[in-house]
Amino acid sequence: MNIGVLALQGDVREHLAALAESDVLARPVRRPEELADVEALVIPGGESTAISKLAVAFGLLDPVRKRIADGMPVYGSCAGMIMLASTVLDGRPDQESFHGIDMTVRRNAFGRQVDSFEGDVAIDDIEGGDFHAVFIRAPWVEEVGDDVRVLGRVTGGPAAGRIVAVRQGNLLATAFHPELTGDLRVHRYFVEMVRQAVDV
Repeated sequence: MNIGVLALQGDVREHLAALAESDVLARPVRRPEELADVEALVIPGGESTAISKLAVAFGLLDPVRKRIADGMPVYGSCAGMIMLASTVLDGRPDQESFHGIDMTVRRNAFGRQVDSFEGDVAIDDIEGGDFHAVFIRAPWVEEVGDDVRVLGRVTGGPAAGRIVAVRQGNLLATAFHPELTGDLRVHRYFVEMVRQAVDV
């Protein structure tokens, strides 16, 4: 399987490494022809407004939207979650997204860079106990549509109960950065999603 990582901005290298450790071929995607060569895509954490602008500039916005509509599995972490949202609160007026998951997300919901934190998240469908999550200027999900499964919520602190992991069909999103923790369970969960989608 070939899984691409959208390599416009953000922690691309860390996702490529996590996917490689999950026993798949991972490659950066910067152009539409590179997107055509992968079976799935990861949208990394970074700055969602920069990723949005660069997706337009590199001619990837519409091709990614079309592949999502055609059923391509996609995983977005942090800024990637914002890029998969149908509605973004506190974004720039001209900010574009890929409109994959029927959800409303709030940018920088947990606060500024100095408010970044680590905490435990219980994630449905992923065994092994709570996931120790890294939140960096992270979004959270304000609401989801009927076809969206909430997979994870913050389990403690002032943000307890906030939605930070969701899935809709072949699309997965987390508000946190599993690629920074060394815990491969989220990436392996996504790889299994891709396998099931490709085998159908």
